[in-house]
Amino acid sequence: MLLARQLPQPLEVLDLMAGSGIRALRYGLEAGAAAVWANDADGDRLPLLQANLAPLAAAGCAVRTTVLTGQKLLADCLLQERRFALLDLDAFGCPTALVAPALEALQFGGVLYLASTDGRSPTGHDRGAALRSLGAAARAHPASWELALRLQIGVVARAAWALGRGVTPLFSFSEGRTFRVALQLQRRADPQQERLLGMLAHCHGCGEQFSQSLWQLRRWPACGCGSEAPPLAISGPLWLGPLQHGPTLEAMVAEAEVEAEALPGGAVAPASLRLLRRLLADPGLPVRCWPVAELARRLGGGPPATEALLMALRAEGFTALRSGVMEASFRCNAPWPRVMELAAALNR
Repeated sequence: MLLARQLPQPLEVLDLMAGSGIRALRYGLEAGAAAVWANDADGDRLPLLQANLAPLAAAGCAVRTTVLTGQKLLADCLLQERRFALLDLDAFGCPTALVAPALEALQFGGVLYLASTDGRSPTGHDRGAALRSLGAAARAHPASWELALRLQIGVVARAAWALGRGVTPLFSFSEGRTFRVALQLQRRADPQQERLLGMLAHCHGCGEQFSQSLWQLRRWPACGCGSEAPPLAISGPLWLGPLQHGPTLEAMVAEAEVEAEALPGGAVAPASLRLLRRLLADPGLPVRCWPVAELARRLGGGPPATEALLMALRAEGFTALRSGVMEASFRCNAPWPRVMELAAALNR
């Protein structure tokens, strides 16, 4: 709801797969939406959906409930030229088939809040399904949640470009089962935005990672395995740009902190506020990301203190950050052998 409050008023929301309608209710009561359209393809849920949304009328919010498939509703919106400031697409499984028509149903500057429960395909556990649903290769990777989010953003970016538009990722996160991204639709893509689509490679032998834009794809550098190097596990095309938008998250955190002071316990759960702060501290760049457990496994002992490692990397001029997406993970642009050397020295 914090994101919805950052959007211009009057706010019109389409909850495409509303379920019981609780989130649609919150858009009206907590985000102050002027109009909420709640849809679910399961006709048996309609009485419950209508009952749950009944309080919105008293709050002055225009409510509409329908029982349509997502494809039919979005097609009708296109024919009627109906567009929304916020479109909530919380799909069961992979929502790729609905991404392009969902973008067509957004106003310029509108936000697509997209969730996928398909965890196997984008994390490299079902390569065939990833090719079918994402049009991309997905290989096993240490930062698997982040890989899934980048693949998902890549799908939306390609769909937006095909429409002559662009996208700005506002925030991206996961708890390992559902992968959630919020993206703002641009009237046109930023200059050279297409260079942010590329490939991410990982060596399962030494642990090194590389990334390349599709704009200038060339031979991959040699990793630390030398002549015995196994084939690189290459994923993509995926998004190589930022995962978080600092100004948006700053506004969300500031509002959450004000509410936390004004209301006992706060209107935002403490865990949610911690997540927002974590995302704000990590824009999602550099792209290369590892769990500290990877260091522990390769060093043969416990992992080094994460903050000490990050400080040592920064002291040498590298960018090094804690991951906001995956706890106990870090990202940096240092060569992997140097990361290992510093980690080993800290352990000694």
